[in-house]
Amino acid sequence: MDEHDMLLSPAGVEALRTALSRAAYTSNGIADRLGPQATGGIARNDFRAALRATGDRDPLATLIRVFICDQTELEAAVAAALAPLTVAEALAGGLVERHGEGLRAGVDLEPYADDWWVLADLPASSRPGRPLRSEHVLGIGGATQTLIGATVRRPVESALDLGTGSGVQALHLSTHARRVTATDVSQRALRFAATTAALNGQDWELLCGDMVAPVAGRQFDLVVSNPPFVVGPGTTTHVYRDSGRVGDAIGAELAAAAPGLLTEGGTMQYLANWVHVAGEDWGDRVAGWFAGTGLDAWVIQREVADPMAYVNLWLTDVGEAADPHRMAAWLDWFDAHKVEAVGFGIVSLRRAGHADPVVRVEDLRQRVEPPLGEKIAAWFDRQDWLRVRDTEGLLAARYRAAEGLQLRQEATMSDEGWAVDRQVLAMPHGLRWTEEIDPLVLALVGGADGRLPLRDQLALLAVAHDVTPQELAEAAGPIVAHLVERGIIEPVTA
Repeated sequence: MDEHDMLLSPAGVEALRTALSRAAYTSNGIADRLGPQATGGIARNDFRAALRATGDRDPLATLIRVFICDQTELEAAVAAALAPLTVAEALAGGLVERHGEGLRAGVDLEPYADDWWVLADLPASSRPGRPLRSEHVLGIGGATQTLIGATVRRPVESALDLGTGSGVQALHLSTHARRVTATDVSQRALRFAATTAALNGQDWELLCGDMVAPVAGRQFDLVVSNPPFVVGPGTTTHVYRDSGRVGDAIGAELAAAAPGLLTEGGTMQYLANWVHVAGEDWGDRVAGWFAGTGLDAWVIQREVADPMAYVNLWLTDVGEAADPHRMAAWLDWFDAHKVEAVGFGIVSLRRAGHADPVVRVEDLRQRVEPPLGEKIAAWFDRQDWLRVRDTEGLLAARYRAAEGLQLRQEATMSDEGWAVDRQVLAMPHGLRWTEEIDPLVLALVGGADGRLPLRDQLALLAVAHDVTPQELAEAAGPIVAHLVERGIIEPVTA
C-alpha cells in the first residue's frame, strides 16, 4: 500500500509514536503506573481503580483515561498528551472524536506485548446502541490470541497473513519472517494495518482482495489466517465475520488453496468453524477438506456450541439490537441443514512432499500448556520421525516415557480386595493427553527408560505374558507409533 493509505500521514505517525513513547504508553509503562490491582481491574473492564490512579492528568494518565478507560477529557489535556501530533491531525485521522465539551477515543489504540501498539475500531461495548459498521476492523480478541498462540514460530523467509484486519498477526510474523505479506478484502482494514505497521516501524507488503486472490501464483514458507469463519446461510453483513460462503465452506476453500500457497516444507495455520450434522461424523467431514491436497493435516477442535448459543454470540458480537426475525432465519438455516452444533478449532497443514500424508482430526478441549505453537511444531517433527520408520525401525529404537507421566487407576472394592477396572496414562504438561491402556501397554511404557531397544523390551514382556516375541512385535508397532505421536513416549536420539 502507498503511505497515504494510512489513518495518519507518515509525519503524523512519527509524531504519534513520539507522543506514546515519551509518555511511556506501553503495556509495561501502564502496569508500572497503575499497579496490579488497577491493571487487573482493566482486564475485567472495571476502571474504577485506574481512574483513581490517573486523576492528575499528566500525558500518560490522560492517554490511559481516553484510550483505555474510554473517558471524555478536556481538549487541552488531550492536546498535551498527543503532542507533537496535533488535535486537528488526530481528529482528521479518527484517533479521537469530539464528545460533549471534550474529546474521547475514536479508535482502539492498544498497547500490546512489550512495546507494540495496535490500532483497530472500538468494540461494540464501547458505544452501546451504535452497531458496528460493515467494515469494522477487529481488535485483539479471543480468536486472535488463539491463533497467535498456535502459530509455529520457527524462522522463515516469507510469511503471509490472510485477512490481516488490524495487522496483529503480521506484527508477530515480523519477529521470525524476513518478509511479511498481508491481505484483506477491506480497504479500511488495510488502512488500519498500514498504520499499525508504520507505528511499529514495520514494512509489510499489503494487498487488497478476497482471501488468496491477491497472491495467486505465489508461495510462502508460512501462511496464517484468522478468516471470517462464521457459519451460516452466506449472508454478509460484517466483513470481519462473514465470508459470503455458505456453511463452513471457507475452511474447505482455504484447505484447497493451501498446496498452491506453500513452499516445500511450508506450513499453513488457520482458525475455522465446522458444522456437526446429524447422522454424520464431524471428523470425517473436516478430514474430507484435505483429500487430494497431499498435505499433512492436524485439526484440533477446541470448542463446540449449540446453534442457539452460536447465533446469540455472533449477533451480540456486532452490537445489533434484538432482531427475532434475523435470529429465526439463522436458526431455520441450521435446522434445514440438520446442524446440531458448530465446532471451533485450529487447522495446521504442512507441505511435506510425501506420497502418504498424515491427516488427524481430533478433540483437544482440555487446557493445554502454552504456547500451543511449539506443541504443533513438535507434532509435525514426530510425524517426520515416524514416516521414515517401518515396524523394524520402531523396534530398533529406544524410548523414554514423557517427563512427569502419571498413571491413574480406577478400582472397585470386593471381598477379594481392590480390582483395577481402568488404567489411564496422563500427561500433566504439554497437551495433557490422557490415554486408557491395558496392562501390557502399561508395562511397555513403564519399561521405557531409554536404555533398551524396543525389540529387547518386547522380548522380556513376551516371556512375562506368555506370548511370542513376533506376535507382540506385530501388535506393538501401531501402538508405539500412536504413543510417539501423542508424545507419551519419546524416541531417544543420542
